[in-house]
Amino acid sequence: MTSAQIPADAGGETVHDVVGIGIGPFNLGLACLAHPLEDVDAVFLDSRDGFAWHHGMMLTDATIQVPFLADLVTMADPTSEFSFLNWLKQTGRLYPFYIREDFHPLRSEYDAYCRWAADRLPSLRWGRQVESVEHDAATDTFVVTAVTADGVEVRRGRHVVMGIGTAPHVPAALREDVAASPAATHSADYLHRREEILAAGSATVVGSGQSAAEIFLDLLESHRAHGLRLDWITRSPRFFSMEDTRLTLELTSPEYTDHFHRLPEALRDQLTREQRGLYKGISTATIDRIHDALYRLSAHEPLEVGMLTDTEITAAGWDAAAGVHRLRLAHRQLGDHAEHQTGHLILATGYTPRDPSFLEPVEHLIGRDAAGRLAVGRDYRIDTLGGRIFVQNAEEHTHGLTAPDLGMGAWRSASILASITGEEHYALERRIAFQQFGLPTTAEVPR
Repeated sequence: MTSAQIPADAGGETVHDVVGIGIGPFNLGLACLAHPLEDVDAVFLDSRDGFAWHHGMMLTDATIQVPFLADLVTMADPTSEFSFLNWLKQTGRLYPFYIREDFHPLRSEYDAYCRWAADRLPSLRWGRQVESVEHDAATDTFVVTAVTADGVEVRRGRHVVMGIGTAPHVPAALREDVAASPAATHSADYLHRREEILAAGSATVVGSGQSAAEIFLDLLESHRAHGLRLDWITRSPRFFSMEDTRLTLELTSPEYTDHFHRLPEALRDQLTREQRGLYKGISTATIDRIHDALYRLSAHEPLEVGMLTDTEITAAGWDAAAGVHRLRLAHRQLGDHAEHQTGHLILATGYTPRDPSFLEPVEHLIGRDAAGRLAVGRDYRIDTLGGRIFVQNAEEHTHGLTAPDLGMGAWRSASILASITGEEHYALERRIAFQQFGLPTTAEVPR
């Protein structure tokens, strides 16, 4: 059944074309692109009271890791009023940004830009905690129930787009320790507890990506003034830089996503593990700044700093009497073991997709893979009805490294809108890479 065949009302209730659940950057971008479309009635629900993006990691000089073109809309519609460049113009910062000659906006700028866009959209509804999504077979619509400060609110929609983001990940070996300890912080909350960490006497950063590096650098610059012993532990064999060469970046192309999506599930999982360094490494600039700081700080007195690679935490426990975490370490190359104590534990251990309970009433309509994960179609659908429930940034296991990539967010939103409306309102580039990701057909082989 197409959108046009679905009733415009059900029991007297308005039926939206789209009910979006969650308003992070990706669903916010979808809302921006849907806004000017006359044939799309969309509403977006979020439990928070307004837009906020990684405020716990809003370090003063931190930048996003993609160019400004990877904003909410530009890669789908460069003429959109919701572009980053328009925000710069409206706030009087276009020329300063131009003179700066750096394509990568500050993280605080990107957050302010998203909040500016959110304030201009009438389709966003904050303070709505979605409790359930049900399918009304009689009207073939979805009933989305949310709890608000004023009571229960019900919305009906022809389509649902889930963009609820990811949750902080805690490795299995650390879960009991973190649950018992008042002195453990995920990187998502780092700035909220920074002063407490500096006063802890000792602190250990766990992780290998950009967040771990930024936190380590921030503490490194301040640790002496606070008498802080600082350590950094990672399972990775080295503190590796993110690979962002141009041909490698073609792995974020629609063609590579097509290729990746067609691969067997086990091979996709293997590639996902192998490719994490392509977008979960550390920027070269940050690595250089860390080394410069270590060199400068070590010039006149010894450092109270440790950096361990290829080291796994196999067990951990919070010693409340001593006020320390006791970590059991294993060196993955040597097989050696040791104990490490630290006053505060900082987990820069990434995020994991959410699988929300509000989908339970429609679980019978949801596709799953052999591992129980969402079976996400190439067009981002997860339902068995033929394109009625979509996801944003919950498909890394099926689509590869484009899932969390801000640069492909607008493309994905444009694709979802095309599926919903049956019309390509925003042109979708289907071939952007110079390389091929499979063998050419006979007709394509040069003669």
